[in-house]
Amino acid sequence: MKIRVYYEDTDLAGIVYYANYLKYIERGRTEFLRDLGVDQMALKAETGIVFAVRHLQADYLKPARMDDLLDVTTTVASAQKARLVMNQEVRRDGVLLFQAVVTLVCLNDAGRPSRIPAQIAGLL
Repeated sequence: MKIRVYYEDTDLAGIVYYANYLKYIERGRTEFLRDLGVDQMALKAETGIVFAVRHLQADYLKPARMDDLLDVTTTVASAQKARLVMNQEVRRDGVLLFQAVVTLVCLNDAGRPSRIPAQIAGLL
């Protein structure tokens, strides 16, 4: 997915503030699931199931600046019963700026681990 960098995304040095990359990749994961046909709000309403970040490993390689057009890519590294590991990258004109490995867990409405629903696991 594409994301434009706005003034509000930058810090005093004029580069993207580090925490905003986490917002960008969150949006990337949401759009990834949406593209698969997964409506996370409906999933929560119907089953009580949500995905939550359990672990994140991030590497900040090069800065992005105001008005840059960024590409956020999301791929599945592995999917287990209740855990999903995703690789995510942020690039500008093909140049890798940021990369992360994000471990998500599937939780029920009581906040306990739950199996990823079969229909979603099949899509992954």
